[in-house]
Amino acid sequence: MNSIRSYALVTGAYWGFTLTDGALRMLVVLHFYRLGYSGIAIAFLFLFYEFFGIVTNLLGGWIASRSGLKTTLYGGLILQIVALLMLALLQPGWAHGLSVVYVMAAQALSGIAKDLTKMSAKSAIKVVVPDGADGTLFKWVSRLTGSKNALKGAGFFVGGVLLSTLGFVGALVAMAVGLLLVLLGTVFSLPSEIGRSKKKVKFTALFSKSAAINCLSAARLFLFGARDVWFVVGLPVFLSQLGWTFTGVGGFVALWFIGYGIIQAFVPDILRTLGREKVDGPAAQHWAFILLAVPLGLLAALRAGLNPSASLMVGLAVFAVVFAINSAVHSYLVLAYTDEDSVALNVGFYYMANAGGRLVGTLLSGLIFQRAGFSGCLWGSAVMIFFAAIISLKLPRGNPIQLGAVVDGGE
Repeated sequence: MNSIRSYALVTGAYWGFTLTDGALRMLVVLHFYRLGYSGIAIAFLFLFYEFFGIVTNLLGGWIASRSGLKTTLYGGLILQIVALLMLALLQPGWAHGLSVVYVMAAQALSGIAKDLTKMSAKSAIKVVVPDGADGTLFKWVSRLTGSKNALKGAGFFVGGVLLSTLGFVGALVAMAVGLLLVLLGTVFSLPSEIGRSKKKVKFTALFSKSAAINCLSAARLFLFGARDVWFVVGLPVFLSQLGWTFTGVGGFVALWFIGYGIIQAFVPDILRTLGREKVDGPAAQHWAFILLAVPLGLLAALRAGLNPSASLMVGLAVFAVVFAINSAVHSYLVLAYTDEDSVALNVGFYYMANAGGRLVGTLLSGLIFQRAGFSGCLWGSAVMIFFAAIISLKLPRGNPIQLGAVVDGGE
């Protein structure tokens, strides 16, 4: 099958899912806030979403290696449709506790769906890109990941619009129908053997990783924990304390994710413009240490009494660029460190660490903010970035990409 056609099919399915995923998060937050649920209760609605992402990434890679990426990709789409319809059946007359448990169960399905789809889409790129075309691999990974983050931000807007126009149930049904069309449009197009290991994969292979994969996964855990430790609770609440409206806070976070996604999609071009002609293990080390300067710089600006809103705007802009580069380099390296036969296993393990970092960051964000405020969250971010950078020192140098081939398209 033509590799570009396969890439387009995988990307289209992932885009459709991502849009509904972002919209669903906004729908749940706004709907249950409007019903009078407390912030803690709303946070609990997403607890299983994050937790089951860890389990799914670990087991999903093993399942994909045995049955193929097509199984896990479409399994994720189907589970998301089920989760949407399940939420649409929620009754307003149910007891508060029952409603919370029911929504948590639906969110668990959505979390499983999200990580099955993400693991499948990113693993499929390794399969469809020809051997030796590392520059193309880096470019396609950057485009897919960047577009995903931009669409996630756009999904926040879509969720608000659908809730306003169609109501909670109508919005959920509309998204389920849309995702069903995506599923039907691609389900017969991908080869069934894509991503399937040529040898029988034992369950113990889940934990048998190379030193490079283990090191990169550990760095990824701390990297994403460093983002969420101040993004999940600290940043939106701090902006509210500065006098921002809820609409302003939500819109700003959505726009930040869209901008971050666009930046990530063009990381190969950005690196070449900056004169960074190679991408390998040392590149991950380099950009992790640069990222460390962002929370430390924000802490210095706030301590110096500079305008907090202006300081945040500048800091968040820099953070978007540097974090996008870090994430894109990581997303390439996990594919560069694995072969086609074990790609699903390694990518699943790697994104299990990613989900673990988000979960730890989310929990620490609330705890640290309650005890030490926004400055404490920034210190927590700095510490986690430092650990990510130190762990990255052990990454192998490998064969670096020459970015001239990436941007110019030659390989």
